Amino acid sequence: MSTEQLDQLPSFSESGLAPAILRAVSEAGYETPSPIQAQSIPPLLEGRDLLGQAQTGTGKTAAFSLPLLSRLDGRKSGTQLLVLAPTRELAIQVSEAMQTYARHLKDFHILPIYGGQSMSIQLRALKRQPQVVVGTPGRILDHIRRGTLKLDQLSALVLDEADEMLRMGFIDDVETILQETPETRQVALFSATMPGPIHRVAQRYLKDPVDVRIKSKTSTVDTINQRYWQVTGLHKLDALTRILEIEDFDGMIIFVRTKNATVELAEKLEARGYASSALNGDMNQALREKTIERMKKGQIDILIATDVAARGLDIERMSHVVNYDIPYDTESYVHRIGRTGRAGRKGEAILFVSPREKRMLMAIEKATRQTISKMQLPSSEEIADRRVMQFKEQLSETIESQDLSFFETLITQYQQEHNADPLEVAAAIAFLLQKSRPLLPVKHVRERPERTGRDNDKHSAPDSRGKKLRETREPRQARAARPHITEAGMQTYRVELGHEQQIEPKHLVGAIANEAGIDSQFIGRITIHEDHSLIDLPEGMPRDVFQHLRKTWVNNHQMNISLIEDLESVVSTDDSARSFKRKSGSGPKRFDKSKSHKKSVQDRSK
Repeated sequence: MSTEQLDQLPSFSESGLAPAILRAVSEAGYETPSPIQAQSIPPLLEGRDLLGQAQTGTGKTAAFSLPLLSRLDGRKSGTQLLVLAPTRELAIQVSEAMQTYARHLKDFHILPIYGGQSMSIQLRALKRQPQVVVGTPGRILDHIRRGTLKLDQLSALVLDEADEMLRMGFIDDVETILQETPETRQVALFSATMPGPIHRVAQRYLKDPVDVRIKSKTSTVDTINQRYWQVTGLHKLDALTRILEIEDFDGMIIFVRTKNATVELAEKLEARGYASSALNGDMNQALREKTIERMKKGQIDILIATDVAARGLDIERMSHVVNYDIPYDTESYVHRIGRTGRAGRKGEAILFVSPREKRMLMAIEKATRQTISKMQLPSSEEIADRRVMQFKEQLSETIESQDLSFFETLITQYQQEHNADPLEVAAAIAFLLQKSRPLLPVKHVRERPERTGRDNDKHSAPDSRGKKLRETREPRQARAARPHITEAGMQTYRVELGHEQQIEPKHLVGAIANEAGIDSQFIGRITIHEDHSLIDLPEGMPRDVFQHLRKTWVNNHQMNISLIEDLESVVSTDDSARSFKRKSGSGPKRFDKSKSHKKSVQDRSK
């Protein structure tokens, strides 16, 4: 879809959605559908099957949620809509989004189901007969076999991120679930890529589907320096504040997805001392023009805008574009960063990317045919040095440009009255002035350490058989000789499954992510041997989660996971690994409540 086509997208009010859903969309501050939403909503409202191909972050959740929620029959009891997601994290995210969209539907109930959560809790919730169930394939199939999840009233089924389910080894479970659904159900399949197994599933279970593909043919200008920051343990607002502290910018535009977000972020930046203003579709033309004029005159330095509000915007002093929320597609990205680097001028573009949005980053790089370099946030020491330099510059400028005679008299009087050292008086004044922007380094929230080793492997593209391509794959013997070094903040566990049981990293990641409730981004290095595997997991795993993992089955074998204690590194050979002292049947001893990622594991285990 071209940039020109983006301008022709209909509004949500013209899409035929149910009034209660439209009301929730309006309250959320969304202005116009993304390309995947604009093309998916009409056929799904008509009851057609749909095959959608678009990158993560393009708005797929709303693309299927809004029309399928609009088609729910309030007179029926039982589950009418089932959404399959590859991970616990995504299942919860989809469930929360759908709950928001359905907030004005009468007597609406939605239930997320995933491994690691108490079965009794899920059984009680299922007795309420929720209209919508969102879950991971393994746990959904478990409830179907138990007879606790009945699908006889099912009208629609969604497969979200189907290629991820293939990568994690769930595709057989997905097909089994599809076979248990009524023939009359509607099916929507969404996937970022379309490997052979996914295509075969679509051919087998979708009836004359509408094919929606969001393609891009884009390029960016060479005068724009493009960088991205990977969202980690630091809050996005704190990261943005650091960037504003260290970057030399004249004017900046920050892109967010909703109208509400423009106002909220503008208020937060104003509270931090930055001259900023919102720019969104709710502003009338006069106010919009006044805001842009203030930006041009230097009365404000930062605009926080939505895609729609920023179209056609051309301000010469716009040196930086920040994608605070990742755009829906590559066309929108190019359109956004085109607000800078105009007429041969240099420009800076910064993109915030969460772990789930890495594939969208790769899609942008592929479409623009340019590599987006990773940026490191400035440290608190660098920020303090920058503030000191600015403080000195302000002192020099004030001495040269202002009449200071009154203040010189005032300080002289104070010095004489208190017999004070002039240097101490000046230092006290400097201390008072720097309270809101300390000149000494301030300790920020510690970011999670960057993961190594598995990142590239995790995001590698699948081939036609659904297996990941490894251009530099080493022979098994060479890989077995490589030491397994425990990552910082992690503990190494031994799983009694290896090459002999045909175990691959994706099997372990899928089992642990869904059964233990540990997000895949928290799972560290994996080393697979002939008869066992080593895997790094966050410190402080709760005992009940650990015991649940011990009983988890992978590839028809029990994991029998145990902790390898008090070792800084584990030599990755079969004989050496067998000689390590292990304590089977017990959880980790170390349980430091100050570990941020340990808390994340606790939260996800509840």
